[in-house]
Amino acid sequence: MTTLATPRTTNGADNVILSVRDLRKSFKTPEGNDLLVLDNITLELHEGEIVALLGRSGSGKSTLLRSLIGLISPSSGTVRYRNRPVTGPMPGMAMVFQSFALFPWLTVLENVELGLEAQGVPEGERRRRALDAIDLIGLDGFESAYPKELSGGMRQRVGFARALVTNPDVLLMDEPFSALDVLTAENLRAELLGLWEQRRIPTRAILMVTHNIEEAVLMADRVLILASNPGRLISSERIDLPRPRDREAAAFRAVIEQIYHTMTTPVVVPGVTEDVKFDHASLGMRLPRAEIAQMIGLIERVDTGPDRGRDDLPTLADEMQLDVDDLFSLTDAAELLGFAQTRAGDITLLPEGVKLARSNIQERKQIFAEHLMSRVALVAHIRRVLANRSDHRAPRERFLSELEDYMSEEDAADTLDIAIDWGRYAELFEYDAREGRLRLPENGA
Repeated sequence: MTTLATPRTTNGADNVILSVRDLRKSFKTPEGNDLLVLDNITLELHEGEIVALLGRSGSGKSTLLRSLIGLISPSSGTVRYRNRPVTGPMPGMAMVFQSFALFPWLTVLENVELGLEAQGVPEGERRRRALDAIDLIGLDGFESAYPKELSGGMRQRVGFARALVTNPDVLLMDEPFSALDVLTAENLRAELLGLWEQRRIPTRAILMVTHNIEEAVLMADRVLILASNPGRLISSERIDLPRPRDREAAAFRAVIEQIYHTMTTPVVVPGVTEDVKFDHASLGMRLPRAEIAQMIGLIERVDTGPDRGRDDLPTLADEMQLDVDDLFSLTDAAELLGFAQTRAGDITLLPEGVKLARSNIQERKQIFAEHLMSRVALVAHIRRVLANRSDHRAPRERFLSELEDYMSEEDAADTLDIAIDWGRYAELFEYDAREGRLRLPENGA
């Protein structure tokens, strides 16, 4: 089989290939306010290493990755590739996206050739290199197929071929396996690691964003952990385990535990305290994307578990088949609402959480409603506005425009949708999606 590899230096400690210094990134809200997404990020990527980037939702992982490859310009700070400033996409770096990002009207071969065509590579050489890359990632025979003919795993293989065909020094990956089923993701991860270990790809360093802690420990030599809102680098964990790595090995599980411990332990940054604290008085508080049924299910599981009211987060993630984003969304919601506390890799139910777990459905709704009104300012605000209107109705857009004073349009829409779902469960208000209007329940006016 054809190889694309060139010799790769493995002495990563002495060979910085990509560096970031004091990077900050802000976006403008529709009202012109600055929304800080990344703050004071400094890191290095060395030759011969795979680095995974972990963080909760809102930590800016994808924004950082796009800043590194030049798709987004930082507000301040520098990004340098081989000591040259990165001011836009440049030769030597390639990216694999979560969404495959293939052109549906082009064949597999034509999709893979695109990057070479943009670089001005002659047609003959372009065709040869694209065929080599397609063969390398296991899609030989599908050169003339269109994306709609391929499974998700095959489409992501095309994404890898399109990135590798340019012989990148640095390969950046934005959750490349998250859109795939478990078995396909496992196979593709193993194949990529095999190509890397056997030096059959030219890439000298890999930086990947993931929301799966096990995936990070399986693949990476180093794991960088970001705090959230704004994203700040709080830890760099070296993974000194031989490959292939055994998920069931005690050393592997110990690394998992350590990462969960780090991600749930308050960290003091100069001038900032990283903790799961919630400004209950602020409408601008982003709400965790948590389904109520799942959150209550998690609380029930902790209440009935071996330690009755306390549990290990990695164990819960395995049992409930949750990745880190989904798990932390549930635990953050439980903490926001005063039902639980997460520290040092464990979750502990508070008295109100135990009460919620042991109540019947109607009692739960009442408990939930009381906690929503006292701990989520947006829900209390919606209820108050509806109560003060003569017809007890208000359009969704009325609250959305308020939230956009504090956050991006996307975050505002997500936060309002979550508040509406929680408020409906608690029977604090109703929502007509066809009209886009909220109203008090008939017995709540």
